Amino acid sequence: MRVILGTDHGGFELKEKIKLWLGDKGYEVVDIGASSLEENDDFVDYAKKAVLESEGKKDRVVLFCSNGFGMSIAANRFVGVRCGFAFDKEAVRRGRADDDINCLAVPAMYLDEVSIIEMIDIFLTEKFSDEEKYKRRINKLDSLF
Repeated sequence: MRVILGTDHGGFELKEKIKLWLGDKGYEVVDIGASSLEENDDFVDYAKKAVLESEGKKDRVVLFCSNGFGMSIAANRFVGVRCGFAFDKEAVRRGRADDDINCLAVPAMYLDEVSIIEMIDIFLTEKFSDEEKYKRRINKLDSLF
């Protein structure tokens, strides 16, 4: 599985650490940036680039910014993207199982690295439950556009 990473300045240092961890776990990592710490960059640019990189594929996208909300908002503007917010391990598990989230927004400013790694691991390994009610809801989401 390819894991596409994107960040603005608010999550740059964390993204670099997670990139190494993912590589050690054997994932194919695609880092769309930022490639250096740029205090005046904009999360929207990186969310767009990451989502477009994954379009039509079975990739997973992990986006980092200071509070996570900007990346989540930007990613969810794209058809087929279901971006969840990383704040709790069980919430991420349910997001994958029930809502088939394919993108995870990480608030680098508010969580410790161990918790973030645990949530990303769940995001990458938890399977969609494939229950009819969840498939029906995802189809309704896709028809909103």
